[in-house]
Order: sequence, then C-alpha cells, then structure tokens
Amino acid sequence: MPKNKKIVAAVEDLFFVVKINDLAKRAGFTPEFIKTQDAILERVSAEPPALLIVDLNNAAIDAVGLISKVKAIPEAKSTSVIAFVSHIEAELKQRAQEAGANMVLARSAFSTNLPQILKRHAGSL
Repeated sequence: MPKNKKIVAAVEDLFFVVKINDLAKRAGFTPEFIKTQDAILERVSAEPPALLIVDLNNAAIDAVGLISKVKAIPEAKSTSVIAFVSHIEAELKQRAQEAGANMVLARSAFSTNLPQILKRHAGSL
C-alpha cells in the first residue's frame, strides 16, 4: 500500500501558503489548498490526507467546527490536524484543542517549526 503523502491546508494567508507549499514539496508531500469548508470535508471524507493544516484565523471557514467535523469522519482517523493561530488568541487555541486538533501553535511557532513537523509526519508514514 503506498504511503499517504497528501496534505490538505485550510490556509488563505499568502505567506503561509507559499511556505507550506515549498516545505511540503521538499518533504515529499503533495499539498492541496482548499478554500471552502464543505470542499475540505468532502475531500477528507473521500481521500483522507496524512495531514490537515488549519489556520484558525481563516475567516472563510469555521476552523474549530471544521476540526471537530474532520475528527468525526471515520476514514480520517489517522489524519493529523495541525492548527495555528495568532498568539494572543488563547481562547481560540483552547477551543481548537478541545475540538480535537493534534497540535495548536502560535503563528510564529508554526512558521519556525514547520520543517520539523513535516519531517516528523513524513517519517511516521
């Protein structure tokens, strides 16, 4: 069975889109940036990615709701959900953790640690 090398990202911030795209490809992943919550849920249900990256500050989606819905999809049990958020939004961070995010980081920590996060996920496949 081939290893799952797909990443779905609910990210619109161009800085993070470019960074995730570049680093994911270097780590051997195929990143896919999806703009709507319904399309993300459809994609994750049909073909669960190894990793779902969610920008909790993405105004186009209900990020916390998305995380809990993804975690409720039986086919996506092995999908890791990593979220990032503005460092001042502790309450939003807490809600994302309660919804089932595997990891929630401040935007700066996510940016700094993304290469290691991707390496860890590539190694666990």
